[in-house]
Amino acid sequence: MAFSTSFVPEIRFGENIHETIGTAASSFGAKTAAIVIDGFLAQSGLSGRIATQLQAEGIAARVFCDFAGEPKIADVRRATEAVAGADVMIGIGGGSALDIAKIAACCAVSGEDAMHYALAANPLPKNPLKKIMVPTTAGTGSETSATSIFAGPAGKKLWVWGAETKADLVLLDPVLTATLPANLTAWCGMDAFIHAFEAATNRNAHAGGKIYAHEALRHITGALETAVNEPDNLDARGKVLLGSCYAGIAIDNCGTAIAHTISHALAGLAPVHHGLATALGFEATLAWLVEADTADLNAAAKACGLANAADLPAFVSDLMDRCGIVRALPNAFEALDAAALAAEMKAAENQPMRRSTIREISDEDIARFAAIIMSLPKAA
Repeated sequence: MAFSTSFVPEIRFGENIHETIGTAASSFGAKTAAIVIDGFLAQSGLSGRIATQLQAEGIAARVFCDFAGEPKIADVRRATEAVAGADVMIGIGGGSALDIAKIAACCAVSGEDAMHYALAANPLPKNPLKKIMVPTTAGTGSETSATSIFAGPAGKKLWVWGAETKADLVLLDPVLTATLPANLTAWCGMDAFIHAFEAATNRNAHAGGKIYAHEALRHITGALETAVNEPDNLDARGKVLLGSCYAGIAIDNCGTAIAHTISHALAGLAPVHHGLATALGFEATLAWLVEADTADLNAAAKACGLANAADLPAFVSDLMDRCGIVRALPNAFEALDAAALAAEMKAAENQPMRRSTIREISDEDIARFAAIIMSLPKAA
């Protein structure tokens, strides 16, 4: 099978490597750096410490932290305005911060609105800001992906895609993930696991992507439970962080599948953490998926330490149990029904993931999966 792989940014891994952000920005010849950072990290003093690093290198800093939850078009627009005139972009935080930073790094140069680039409607600028991405969660893999997600004016998940959004440098520091609460560690870790699994098993899977996907599966299955239950265990944190990064490379090359069809559709209905939504969608569809019994499904199972694909549904449910994942949707879904979710799953923006799934997904399958998901309890 012929394939090509996209470029992987330079990746530096190590405890406290975030303390080299200033020198890294200086190596790009920066005079003014934009910092897009999660608000709670800014309040913790991290943005101030990074600004001090930059100032020591003669680099002025502009900080944008005015966003919360999944990234929205308004967040991207405010970030673009805030960082205009900078010559390097530093994204620090979870997937939301990184995605906002990556899109703003393009829009600030071109002067175009993010909607100009949504769903690849127009080519991205060829000269975006240089980008340093520093993930503080281990889940999205946005630091190595050419895809950036945001909610458009109608609240539906959209994406900007292109090599121009990719990082020039990735700094992976397990120390920055140590304060992540147990539930978020679990949700983000499952998101990374599913990225790797879907990239390794969908219709677009190829050998170049599976190298990263299988290694991600090995890292995450071996360390996620420990990372959840022993938050200061930096060895486990580091393995999950590396697994998330490798999974990001895998989906950058091979994409995702049915679990992400469901999680994106859920987000189109009401606010929900992406990792939780993806885990719920994955568990609800996995038994159906592994009936395909493909070589790729069995290889992914072996990367998880299992005998074959048939063992995956029980294994995944047990992993979610051990990581304390409660199978429930936010209260905002109380007034919604399965028909609403099914309609979102059929929306145009969710069809690439539907088509890439290794099994054909009928409208009847969608109705059944939607019913399973919407029958889950609604929690506060």
